[in-house]
This record gives sequence, structure tokens and C-alpha cells, in this order.
Amino acid sequence: MKNADVAKRRDDAISRGVGMTTQIYADRALNAEVWDIEGNRYIDFAAGIAVVNTGHCHPKVMAAVTEQMSRFTHTCHQVLPYENYIRLAERLNDKVPGPWKKKTIFVTTGAEACENAIKIARVATGRSAVIAFGGAFHGRTFMGMTLTGKVDPYKKGFGAMMPDVYHVPFPQDVHGISTKEAMAGIEKLFKSDLDPARVAAIIFEPVQGEGGFYPAPTDLVKAIRALCDKHGIVMIADEVQTGFARTGHLFAMQAHGVAADLTTMAKGLAGGLPLAAVTGKAELMDAANPGGLGGTYAGNPLGIAAANAVLDVIEEEDLCARANELGSRLKQKLESLRATTPEIIDIRGPGFMVAVEFANPGTKEPDAGFTTRVRLEALKRGLILLTCGVYGNVVRFLAPITIPEAHFAEAMDILEASVAAARAG
Repeated sequence: MKNADVAKRRDDAISRGVGMTTQIYADRALNAEVWDIEGNRYIDFAAGIAVVNTGHCHPKVMAAVTEQMSRFTHTCHQVLPYENYIRLAERLNDKVPGPWKKKTIFVTTGAEACENAIKIARVATGRSAVIAFGGAFHGRTFMGMTLTGKVDPYKKGFGAMMPDVYHVPFPQDVHGISTKEAMAGIEKLFKSDLDPARVAAIIFEPVQGEGGFYPAPTDLVKAIRALCDKHGIVMIADEVQTGFARTGHLFAMQAHGVAADLTTMAKGLAGGLPLAAVTGKAELMDAANPGGLGGTYAGNPLGIAAANAVLDVIEEEDLCARANELGSRLKQKLESLRATTPEIIDIRGPGFMVAVEFANPGTKEPDAGFTTRVRLEALKRGLILLTCGVYGNVVRFLAPITIPEAHFAEAMDILEASVAAARAG
């Protein structure tokens, strides 16, 4: 088979609404390497968008899934429950930040986790309004895309969004937006459009993902916490992309010394299998009546088995420390390119959740064209990169945290050559 031949079949069979970053059709993968159906080999700095933090086909995760497959693949936990579901909930209740008693629900996707967090906040408070941030990404369901702070492509053409959702600016130093301005946006809402007594929740990403890998400043996180406490609002941390060692902590909120009332998670939780969760204060999590939360595939046994193994791998291989080490070395490489690459205007991100932002050196305008050239030059050389950001001018780096030293060094050489080629071309 050839990639081009399969691509033609895809165009005939799959909705064009499902976007694609590459025309590489995967055949097999191991840790940070992927081989396509033509036998070409790539280093994967996407990791399924921060899903396989523990690498493709980690042997411990694969063994756990295989063992579970030999027992059963599905019963629906609401019909016939299983012990490892409860064990994983107990582990998340212990590990998610917050000194209070916590409980957990499992669902299937990050969007579902965010949807359910809003449901929980609304039923627990008796309120309906929700505040989110510009540039945020919380999923493609109707509530998820309403919460998302970017119109194109996520909201374009889909009609009216869900009611009672409001957006305020998110701090971005490189674009001149401060924490003070972000919090002033909320206060302006309270003055002109929204009684704080109607607000059920404020939801935010500790590091914005699709929005451009902008980390939430600690003063913003603390200000949100104080505001929520003042008005009885539920604070929701969307850790779907930041969770499970990616930022150098198991959860990104640990860096701020502040705990959210509810935490959503997915992506890296189950090492490549579909599983998501909401963990939070027990009294909030218990507010819904039985049957109000859940789903047929929610907490699928294979995903649960994989997630328990992922937590073991993160601990046994000290992947939080590894993320900090790799991220530091990646930033050093990017800093070394500044002297010959005036297009670089910012390098940022905690742990191994790193991004570089590009702008035109003359106009200082975001340069999506240069960013795309870097990505495509890297792809030609066998390195898979992802872009993001409201302006499409950010390259984000999401390699498996388990990437071997030799492959990381090879990727750094390719990155340097790709940036140079993008400038030359």
C-alpha cells in the first residue's frame, strides 16, 4: 500500500470535517517511533496530542490490557461493576490536588469530562452560568465548543451556542494581556452582564492547549480560587492535556499550590485507550441523582486496566522528573536558535509541554506561514510536529516522556535543520 492511495480512499469515505495534519498512514509504533504503511520511520513529537505520555505500546500498559482482554472487554459498570474501576478511582482521589474527600466518575473523552464537570457544578449549585477563557479548548460537543474560546474551526457554521456561557481574556505576556486584565474582564462581566450569584463554575486550563500553550500564571490561578470562594462558584481545572506528568507534575495545578474543586482529565490517563474522568470534592460529585452521570462505555475495562498501569509507569520511571529534564533541554535547544532565528518571539511551557511562537521579524505580526514551513520541513526529515494557537503561529512539542536519549538527540538535530530550512525557503 501507498500513503497516496489510502489518502484517496479516505477522501471518498471520511467526512472532510475530520481534519488531518499529515498524510502519513500509521502501520506500527513503539515508544517515540512510528512507521507508516510504506515503511518510512518517524520520530513522534505529537504523541497522539499528549495521549501516549508513556510511549506507544509501553510493555507494562500492553500487558495490563492483554490480561484484561482475556477476562472481559465490557459489561457496563452500571450493570456489572468491576474492582479495578474502583481501584483507579481511589488512586485518582488520592492523587488529584486538594485536601478534602474526593470522588470520581469515569467517562470516555475529554469533551465528556468537561460536559460532566459543568453538569456537576450546575446541579450542586443550582446555578447555570459558566465563565471560560478566550483561546480555551474544551471539546467539540455543543457545550464543549461553547466553552472553547476559538471560533474557527471549532464553532464556525454550527449555529447558536449553548446559553449562559461567557468568555474573558486569558493572560498572554507575549501579546500584552496580564492577569490584572483577565480578572478585570470577569469583574466587568459582573458589572454589566452577569450576577455572580448566577455563576455555577469558572473553567480554565492550567496551560492552554490548542490556544497556544500559554501557562496560567500562579497569580491568575490564585485570583480565580479567591473569586470562586467569595461567590460560591465551582472552580474547574481542565487537565485533559496537562495531566499525567506532562508538565513535570502529575497534575499541572500542583505547581500553583492551589486546588480546584473539580478536575477533568483524559488523554494521557490511559496510555492510548479512550478513558476520561472527573475527580472532585465529594459533596459536589454526589450532588447528581443516580443515573444522572455515566454512560454505556464510561470506564471501559480495557481503559481502566491501561490507566492503572500508566500510573504505575509514571511512578516507577519517575516521569515527572524526566519531563522536567527533557523540557529543559528542549528549551535550551530553542534558545540556541534565537541568534539565527529572529522569528522566535517566545519559548514557554512547564515540564515537557513546551512551545515556540513565531512572528514576522519586521512587522511583529504572528507568522503562521513560517510556522507551517517549520512543521513541513520537519516532516520531510522524519519528525512529526504539531502547531496550535489562535493565530496558528505556535509549534508545540509533545513527545512521549519515555523517549530514548538517542531519539531525542536525533529530533533536536532535525528541529534545528528544519528551522534553518524554513528561513532559507
